[in-house]
Amino acid sequence: MKKLIALFAVSAVASTSAVAAVAISGAASVSYDDNGSAASATTYDADLSIVGTAGATSATIAMDVDGGSTTRAAGANGGGSAGGTVALTGVSMATTIGPLTIAADMFDEDDQATVSTTGGLIDDSGDNRSIAVSLDAPIGDATIGLDNSGDVTVSGTFSGVTVSHTVKQGADKTVGSASIAGMDISLTNDAGSSTWTIGTTVAGTAITVGSDKSISAVFGVTGNTVTVAHVSERASRLSTTATKHPVSQKDAYTTIAVARDLTSGAALAATYNTFDSSLTLKASVAF
Repeated sequence: MKKLIALFAVSAVASTSAVAAVAISGAASVSYDDNGSAASATTYDADLSIVGTAGATSATIAMDVDGGSTTRAAGANGGGSAGGTVALTGVSMATTIGPLTIAADMFDEDDQATVSTTGGLIDDSGDNRSIAVSLDAPIGDATIGLDNSGDVTVSGTFSGVTVSHTVKQGADKTVGSASIAGMDISLTNDAGSSTWTIGTTVAGTAITVGSDKSISAVFGVTGNTVTVAHVSERASRLSTTATKHPVSQKDAYTTIAVARDLTSGAALAATYNTFDSSLTLKASVAF
């Protein structure tokens, strides 16, 4: 099976033709966080994406270009150094060959150093590069997908209900979603553990509730919104497999965010977080 996928991958990437079209996009932002009672901090971020297209094949390169300090270690896949050099954040390619769609992720996030995040420590291991092959099979509206780990996914929309089922060794995963009577409903069962979310709009306010007791509400109109979100307490969790990382306990908290788009093309946002009583001000622009 893996040899077959590798053969398809060679067919996808072994192209010497010139790229017919190149699209460049990016985003930049600066944020000031008073951090509550802790010392305030200012952070910067700038990202660049380059997409080249030739016929049915496209290649994407994503980079972190803010030039600031980064925790990613220099590595074989071009990770940035502590000196703030440009760092790759993604390299991928996709192509279509007849009924087959092939997607290759050529960037190994695990080649970067361990990253510490709020509420837990992510300790990467292994190789995250992958190849996925999807086949438009003649079985109604369903699509069959196969990746290089041997997982098989069948997905499609039937009578307004979108369903995706992934066959894994000892850990099948099913995801379903539908819009019923003005409500957007999603349900996920991952190896026997189920979670769900329900979203609806009432009097112009978009409300979403989740099985983990989380809730969010968005007021206003596009370009000028207020979002109130409550995140429930998170229990600690040990790593059960090589792909699921340990998570530390975190108390429940609420955030209030005000966002507004400016006529200049920039956007301003202010977010208050009850977890540490902090206020974050952010200015950003995308192109």
